Amino acid sequence: RPPVPTSAQSVRTAAHGGLGSPQHPARKAERYFVLYKPPPDSDTPALVEEFLERATFIADDLDWLLALPHHQFWCQVIFDETLQKCLDSYLRSAPRKFDAAAAPTSAVGDLQRRLHRSVFLTFLRMSTHKESRDHFISPSAFGEILYDNFLFDIPKMLDLCVLFGKGNGPLLQKMIENVFVQQASYYSDLEETVPTVLQVLGSILRQCGLRGDAASAEPQKLGERGRTTPSHMPLEELKDIVLYLCDTSTTLWAFLDVFPQACQTFQKHDFCYRLASFYEAAIPELEAAIKKRRLEDSGLFADLWQRLSHSRKKLVGVFHILINQLCLLPILESSCDNIQLFIEEFLQIFTSLLQEKRFLRDYDELFPVADDVSLLEQASAALDETRTAYILQAVEGAWEGVERRPARAPPRDLAEPAAAAEPCGGGGERPEDTTAGAAGAAAPAVHLSRVELDSLISQVKDLLPDLGEGFVLACLEHYGYDAEQVINNILEERLAPSLSRLDRTLNRQLEPDPTPLVTSRYNVFQNDEFDVFSRDSVDLSRVQKGRRRLEPTRSLLNDKRAVQEQRGRYEQYSVVVDEVPVQDGQGQAFRDDYDDEYDDTYDGNQVGANDVDSDDELISRRPFTIPRILRTKVPNERPEDDDDEEEEEAEDDAPKPDHFIQDPAVLRERAEARRMTFLARRGYKHDSSAVAAGAGNPKTGQERRKKEANKGARANHNRRNMADRKRSKGMIPS
Repeated sequence: RPPVPTSAQSVRTAAHGGLGSPQHPARKAERYFVLYKPPPDSDTPALVEEFLERATFIADDLDWLLALPHHQFWCQVIFDETLQKCLDSYLRSAPRKFDAAAAPTSAVGDLQRRLHRSVFLTFLRMSTHKESRDHFISPSAFGEILYDNFLFDIPKMLDLCVLFGKGNGPLLQKMIENVFVQQASYYSDLEETVPTVLQVLGSILRQCGLRGDAASAEPQKLGERGRTTPSHMPLEELKDIVLYLCDTSTTLWAFLDVFPQACQTFQKHDFCYRLASFYEAAIPELEAAIKKRRLEDSGLFADLWQRLSHSRKKLVGVFHILINQLCLLPILESSCDNIQLFIEEFLQIFTSLLQEKRFLRDYDELFPVADDVSLLEQASAALDETRTAYILQAVEGAWEGVERRPARAPPRDLAEPAAAAEPCGGGGERPEDTTAGAAGAAAPAVHLSRVELDSLISQVKDLLPDLGEGFVLACLEHYGYDAEQVINNILEERLAPSLSRLDRTLNRQLEPDPTPLVTSRYNVFQNDEFDVFSRDSVDLSRVQKGRRRLEPTRSLLNDKRAVQEQRGRYEQYSVVVDEVPVQDGQGQAFRDDYDDEYDDTYDGNQVGANDVDSDDELISRRPFTIPRILRTKVPNERPEDDDDEEEEEAEDDAPKPDHFIQDPAVLRERAEARRMTFLARRGYKHDSSAVAAGAGNPKTGQERRKKEANKGARANHNRRNMADRKRSKGMIPS
């Protein structure tokens, strides 16, 4: 917002806070602050002299302003419009860390750092409402002065974070927090700024001929239908889009890193999902466009690829700050009663991103999702395992078809010094990599085949075709065969000193393969008896030429050697003993095993009752019969099977009695007869006087008849009567 003149009420309010006597606009010093211009791109003497003169004026004026007493400082800040325009011009035009500029001369660099420090100290004093016990402004009046006079606004704070965040983080964080604490209206401005950020992302998609969720809130214009894709747009237009994306992503990350309390306001607009959707739509298209244009201008290609890689890391970092501030930190700091809401927020955010596979893969590479899920499992025992397993499975699915690299610490900012920046120092110097050598030396020894090496070298040369294969191979060996790290270090000029001294067009020295083709071949005949490559002599008698001649079928049938071999075995089974001699005293167990009062409930289940075999056949062994194929053929011998067939036919012709339900008494008599016959054959004598005495007892016979008449009332459930009834009605054939 452009600054507007303050009201007299603001001045009076400030005076009541300890400024002494009331101030008036006429009492401000007459001093003109010139606008800032960035350092020149070239070393032209005229341009360098102009920059030095202008920057010296600004630096001297700011030093004068910082030396003013408390009340005069605030009077000058409030009423001097040229001061606010000068500060705004520096915030807009000062070089960022990711800007590619020529190495400035010593005089230009020193003056730029001095000016950078003076601007930061000016804003730092403007954000402090109390300098001492005698020089202060009340918090309420201080908030009104900042807001009504536009001394701070959201765009200014974004620029302050991206310019001074590195090396001055703690001071800058206190500055931004104090501004928001003393004036809560800035939260409303921040909430109105988030849709503008989403419109910026949407405009990038529209320039690329894409439409994503970040731009779905606006209708498509008619002129946008013919917009070209990044692969077909002019090179300068592609460069502008990449620079715009790099500036936006870096500024957004710097603000949230300094003031993470703004994450709640961003998430009100579903910023996590929209950021991931923008990343999924724009980044692959821009990468493909840059790779396609790599042969047009190799220098510009390296710069664009470097900026796009930087933008990717910053967008992923923004998402991580949001997740960390919205879900993970509250879980670690809250009690067990409140963490369930934050866990649900985490699960909902990642569930909405499962289709953004490229974004999930890049985020998981820098910040493994499994670690966050493990934290949730440790914090809550009621975690929904089904949803977490589904999220982890989706993250693993995003890596399908892509070589998964081990997670490593997030890389440093683009053109960012290895050591911590000097407080209030300059922000445009280019660094040197002091850790590349240590990282390469710590890389484990990896043994790769020639095919794998060729693949890695081709992967690097696809993006950097001017490099020699020997130089690329040396870089891969130094960095543990990590092609992406090699590409980033080459583009960012952060190679180890030993690699920087090598010739970048060095060719690769191909070594002959010590293993000849004959000894290295493998097939199904490896090391068998016919492998002429592994043995000197081969049994030629085992080699058959042509079709093998088979013996005639009749000779095979007449060969009875197998039958003769089996004849002796079957003849041993013909020796069968019909009676087994029993010694004295061993048959006592069979004498007292009969009990007339046993339960004959299941005697109706006649097993084998309908067979026509005689009783003798049931209690005796059947003589062994030699199989027909093993018999010796005798002339005029009648087969035994004919007699059996005639007997079976005769038995089939005889009428069969109806034994649907037989008399139990008859069955017991038959069983007793079979038992007596069995014992008689073995020489046992059974005393039947007791049984005969019992059979002739009238009482015993009466009880037996009573039992036969009434047994159907309990266990057999009246089966006999019901059977007779069915037979009388024709339901059962007689």
